Amino acid sequence: MEEQLKNNIPEGTEDTDTPLDQNVRLMSPTRMVVRRFFRSRLSIIGLIMIVGLFLFSFVGPLIYTQWGEIELDESGKTEYATAETTYTVNGVEYTLHQTTEKSLKDNFLAPPSAEHILGTDNEGYDIFVRLMYGGRISLIVSFIAVFLITILGVFMGGIAGFFGGVVDNVIMRVCDVLICLPGIPILLIISTILDASGIDAKYRIYLLMIYLTFISWPGTARLVRGQILSLREQEYMVAAEAMGYSAPRKIFKHLVPNVMPQLIVQMSLSLGSMILYEATLSYLNLGVKAPYAAWGTMINIISTNQDILQNHLNVWVPAGICIVIAVLGFNFVGDGLRDALDPKARR
Repeated sequence: MEEQLKNNIPEGTEDTDTPLDQNVRLMSPTRMVVRRFFRSRLSIIGLIMIVGLFLFSFVGPLIYTQWGEIELDESGKTEYATAETTYTVNGVEYTLHQTTEKSLKDNFLAPPSAEHILGTDNEGYDIFVRLMYGGRISLIVSFIAVFLITILGVFMGGIAGFFGGVVDNVIMRVCDVLICLPGIPILLIISTILDASGIDAKYRIYLLMIYLTFISWPGTARLVRGQILSLREQEYMVAAEAMGYSAPRKIFKHLVPNVMPQLIVQMSLSLGSMILYEATLSYLNLGVKAPYAAWGTMINIISTNQDILQNHLNVWVPAGICIVIAVLGFNFVGDGLRDALDPKARR
């Protein structure tokens, strides 16, 4: 048979030193996934968005050092205001002249200029710089929260799906209770407690995201449990049982790796949702407090100042655009990963 196949190869193209079955190179699964991912234009666009935001947030402050995150532009002019007060004592009229010094901060709500690329807000902070530092908060907090949610979900879901029975029932009932907890009201209570305790405003958002992690892992746990319930009956698990492998090894070495494609997709999609959650908390004044910057905090100003909402778009629109770019970028990457990891996808 091999001789017949070799006879059909055009003259001059046969490889006499290499066996026929070694002339064909099979593409590895990882390379196939990467190839499918980069074939999608939306995936590439999403990746460019995310990389651009990371460079803007983490490299930008190292390049644009003219202003700091909490550095006020105190340049302005000083004028003197004179007030006159007239009063009468024993029929005699007296006039009191009072002169006060008043500093006019003409840098408040300044329009975009060479000194301030996007202008300044109502306190005199540089908007462009605060966008960069606000991106750091949003991206770091979101990644930490999603990472912790995934670890907890994989651990609890893996145990529930592998052991089943009473263990599964207990973990699933805990998930049901956590899903029923009202998120925003409890966050309001926690925020009030943090205000009373005097914790630094810069770290409050991290404590709130820990609470979000505590109530958000049931979704990942249910996903992992459902996958493991079907995978634990496969032939390779029967072989692992025959080899006498321990339960942790079977769960975290043989079962969980087979769930990773679904987990990767869910993590990428959850990052966009978590950024929206952080922005919502900051907008409601539950997250990052002034003078520190966050995208949601920068938009929060329009809730109390209608003049800025209508006449100073440069104060809040850039932060909204950054949030939209971040959410769209992670969703595009998540969709691309979902298609690339689908074994039934036709590429």
